[in-house]
Amino acid sequence: MASAKKDGVVFIGTKPPMNYVLAVVTQFHNGAKEVHIKARGRAISRAADVSEIIKSRFMPDLKAGKIEITTEILKGENNEEIKVSAIDIPLIK
Repeated sequence: MASAKKDGVVFIGTKPPMNYVLAVVTQFHNGAKEVHIKARGRAISRAADVSEIIKSRFMPDLKAGKIEITTEILKGENNEEIKVSAIDIPLIK
């Protein structure tokens, strides 16, 4: 199943987009008023795809909130800093 650490947030990884679509739609059907789709690096385009699939095919009444694009600093090998782009797409019922 899709990675969801807490209610209202779905973290996008390497699985097919429909896995994440199911996770978001399930949260809305369980009563969530807002779900955040979060991704880093190469998964950002998959997060955008998931958002658009949900809004166009499954829940056309949803609105996207204020999308946040940031840079996160991660520790790599040898304790070096690696800058990775990140996105947060809030979907609101």
